[in-house]
Amino acid sequence: MPNLSYSAFPVLSLAIWCPVFFGLLVLVTGKDERALFVRWLSLLGAVVSFAVTLPLAIHFDRSAHGMQFVERHSWIKLFHVEYALGVDGISMWFVLLSALITLIVVIAGWNVIQKQIAQYMGAFLILSGLMIGVFSTFDGLLFYVFFEATLIPMFVIIGVWGGERRVYAAFKFFLYTFFGSLPMLIGILYLYLQTNSFNIFTWYNAPIPLNVQIWLFIAFLTAFAVKVPMWPVHTWLPDAHVEAPTGGSVILAALMLKLGAYGFIRFSLPILPDASRTLAWLMIALSLIAVIYIGLVALVQKDMKKLIAYSSIAHMGFVTLGFFLFENITVDGALVQMISHGFVSAAMFLCVGVLYDRMHTRQIADYGGVAFVMPRFAAFFVLFALANCGLPGTSGFVGEVMVILGAVKVNVWIGAAGALALILGAAYTLWMIKRVLYGPIENEQVAALKDISAREFFMLVVLGAFVLAIGIYPAWVTDVMQTSVADLLVHVSQSKL
Repeated sequence: MPNLSYSAFPVLSLAIWCPVFFGLLVLVTGKDERALFVRWLSLLGAVVSFAVTLPLAIHFDRSAHGMQFVERHSWIKLFHVEYALGVDGISMWFVLLSALITLIVVIAGWNVIQKQIAQYMGAFLILSGLMIGVFSTFDGLLFYVFFEATLIPMFVIIGVWGGERRVYAAFKFFLYTFFGSLPMLIGILYLYLQTNSFNIFTWYNAPIPLNVQIWLFIAFLTAFAVKVPMWPVHTWLPDAHVEAPTGGSVILAALMLKLGAYGFIRFSLPILPDASRTLAWLMIALSLIAVIYIGLVALVQKDMKKLIAYSSIAHMGFVTLGFFLFENITVDGALVQMISHGFVSAAMFLCVGVLYDRMHTRQIADYGGVAFVMPRFAAFFVLFALANCGLPGTSGFVGEVMVILGAVKVNVWIGAAGALALILGAAYTLWMIKRVLYGPIENEQVAALKDISAREFFMLVVLGAFVLAIGIYPAWVTDVMQTSVADLLVHVSQSKL
């Protein structure tokens, strides 16, 4: 078991249960007749929930091995289930990202949502706490509980506030992710029966034969691949994005896709190292299909949201590619890509939401010349689009280049295939930007557009600051995770056979 640094103050419990508490409070006290009260209470909850996560960044010891801010209490004593929380250099960033993006989503929905406001805001706050629970726990059963519980508020968000086909999209999202997770539950129960413990770190040292490891790897893969999502189980995501409200798309892309990728890091690689190395060729192949084939699919999209949704699948392909190359630089790069994508994808969907709120259409052909009437908005949209392309100086460049450099070290053809995705990413992103922002204004509705408000400016400037900060000086992110990544790869290199 790794080193556990216990916390005298329950920082992680507050990070999980503060947003859940405020979410329930908003649901109980909020009514549409008191819309302003609901909005301010939701904002207060989001601000407090973000504030309680800040001690993680301030007091995190980047040189320490193992988990920090640990809390452990017996939950179901008969079956050795614990309420076990802790973060390392990998998971700490995703706790902070979850709280920050939720705050942005609350601000984004301030005037947009006019009906069932309390339910909308409450669902996002509760979802934030559940996602932080996924990133914080090291008890296998508690992980599964949090992992599955995130489906409920997102199902409601898509099904209630989504577009015309929202019910179809919500059920497709739920069924894919729920049934994909059932084999993972079987795998968790098998590991418990072998070790008499649900502690993930106990599983790290369990002597599991290769043939069993492969079956367990496939069990976990079905859950995590759907969540990422990897090709060919990705088809739920474009439908969910297109039908979800803007806030739902932001959370899906920026955070919920990361739950699956995080599962590979916390479960598949360290618990099943022999199977991970044996099946690495499969994971690399699926990842390259995602970054190339899905990039080609994105090129022919006519709906902005659907294009960005396919872009998310392609970018997450870099993440799984980096994990299964087993190099420090590729795993670091994959994690940076996860964090960067959290900011860039959130910003891209918010930009589409800004246009949709004014025009009520997401069709690229309905726009043109937006930059002439919304210059401030256009500046932000171009920045995030360039980050989506992987422009040097933006966060999108750092993670992808680290993965490609490591891939070339392993196999030059894998690196070349990964580099092709950068070209495709630039092609479909700049094609969209050209047709939406530039060219003649041929639509009276476009001519009447007003530039972004102070609220919208604040959201985009915060996300833009992080995109540039990571792109210009990524060390403040990578230095925190390097010790944890090195420990992970040492463990993966040690065979259990």
